[in-house]
Amino acid sequence: MKLSDYIADFLAKQGIRHAFVLTGGASLHLIDSINRQAGIDFVCCQHEQANAMAADAYARVTGGLGAAVATSGPGATNMITGVCCAFYDSVPVVYITGQVATFRLSGKTGVRQIGFQETAVVEMYKPVTKYAVMLVDPKRIRYELEKACYIARSGRPGPVLIDIPDNLQRMEVQPERLEGFIPTPEKHAAFSPSPLQIQQCLDLVKEARRPVIIPGWGIRLAKAETEALRMIETLGFPVAPTWGAMDLLPAAHPQFVGSFGLHGTRYGNFTVQNADLILAIGTRLDTHETGSPLSTFARSAKRIVVDIDPNELNKFEAFNLKIDLPVQADAGEFLSAFNRRLGGYRRQDLSAWLGQVAAWKRDFPICPPAYYKEKSVNPYVLIKELSAVMPKDETIFLDTGCAVAWTMQAFDFKKGQRIYHAFNNTPMGYGLPASIGASFARGKRPVTLISGDGSLQMNIQELATVIRHKLPIRIFLINNRGYSMIQQTQDQWLNSNYVASTVEGGLAFPDFIKVAKAYGFPVISMRKNAEVSGKVRKAFAAKGPVFCDIEIDPARRVIPQVVFGRPIEDAHPLIDRRILKKNMLVSLLEASLKP
Repeated sequence: MKLSDYIADFLAKQGIRHAFVLTGGASLHLIDSINRQAGIDFVCCQHEQANAMAADAYARVTGGLGAAVATSGPGATNMITGVCCAFYDSVPVVYITGQVATFRLSGKTGVRQIGFQETAVVEMYKPVTKYAVMLVDPKRIRYELEKACYIARSGRPGPVLIDIPDNLQRMEVQPERLEGFIPTPEKHAAFSPSPLQIQQCLDLVKEARRPVIIPGWGIRLAKAETEALRMIETLGFPVAPTWGAMDLLPAAHPQFVGSFGLHGTRYGNFTVQNADLILAIGTRLDTHETGSPLSTFARSAKRIVVDIDPNELNKFEAFNLKIDLPVQADAGEFLSAFNRRLGGYRRQDLSAWLGQVAAWKRDFPICPPAYYKEKSVNPYVLIKELSAVMPKDETIFLDTGCAVAWTMQAFDFKKGQRIYHAFNNTPMGYGLPASIGASFARGKRPVTLISGDGSLQMNIQELATVIRHKLPIRIFLINNRGYSMIQQTQDQWLNSNYVASTVEGGLAFPDFIKVAKAYGFPVISMRKNAEVSGKVRKAFAAKGPVFCDIEIDPARRVIPQVVFGRPIEDAHPLIDRRILKKNMLVSLLEASLKP
């Protein structure tokens, strides 16, 4: 059996049904073998970065492994941004790169390159993968594949890389004689909480009068949603999810608070900052959530943090944030153990606290009635209309910048909906290729993409991939002719000097309607608030791909947003008098006051 055929067969046996590829001289055999292998198909994106992001999304949606293949040199380096998305969000993906033949490797000669397009890929990838290796002996292919896939899935998941020289891909191997990988038995206790930790957690829970549960992406990675919901329902605490778990509860759930952090809601920030107990499970509590300095986060609260990675737990000491009960454990293991101890648990009276949270939600709405009376499209109205129309089983992908901030603030999730974003690497351009990977993962079922014009430009070539495969992806383009999130930062730091963030400041944008039509999309255009509802419904009635161009005033901002270096309760809106009416201005000024 040819070695590349063995690889294709191995990937298929891992349950991978689609590999995202871009051909090249050093990947020809790999892709040809995938093409001839039953049970797995290849999908050609137009850029290696897009392949990597599509594979990342494929793994997120299936809950299994993703796979992407690139050629040597520029093919491999193009892929690395997507690999970072998988690494920082702990997504298991197998990335395979072709490499120049072993007899053309520069090795220890001291020269920069011998083989055409030779690049030291493994050294580049090591900091952003769990395992990166070059195959140097064809007899080790089974060992390296099994080891890489095991590492990708185990503990805190993540991407792996196997770099395979071209001449080895063409060699013959005897599968029955190949050495396999035997993992060292893991100490199960390393991922399980101790009985003492569970008791300490229960003691803190019983003492709390203003508790908040903060579920994170780790609950999804652990496939522990059922256990999480069981705990939430038993305790009756308010729930303020991180972005990675925003879809865990429907918005109508009585315990659901909403987003918090630098781009959270005001009521979410008030809830977290006034809590006397934080129970954070499967979240590393990064600075986007805690604000700065970290020591100001939930200042009056006892803090319980559950994380599988001990380094994430140890980091807090360096930033003067006390964690009263750090628990190194898999989120699922913790929730199972904790739920077993909740048998017979009697809820404390939290009526005053729950009433206060409800009052904040009522007094500080993210989308006040005045927004609906405006003539031009208000982004918060757009998101509210999208959430009203989207089916209960919809899968949603977001690009970075205002697209993700507005959506996470205003979207009202229904039970069964899932939302995805490259939460930690958060690159511009992730959304479109990720939507492609997700649509294949869902059997070419519909996917909704909410993207900004700057983000779409980064991988706009993938519109061709959508049309090539007739994928039912609904693209909602927030077209404000610039990088409004960057502009908002320039408002704070540079007296609104919009260098490199507007057309006037140096950017260039095409006519997106003409571009979409040229690729073959039917196009829907939205210019006024009054037409948003009807045209959103029209988009969701479409059976195939559809492109919605939504003109947003460039002066629109994320409201509220925490000014850099401020604690998260100090979320003051940036008010633009060009677009806000008097009654809206008054409500926003009132909303900036602390409770």
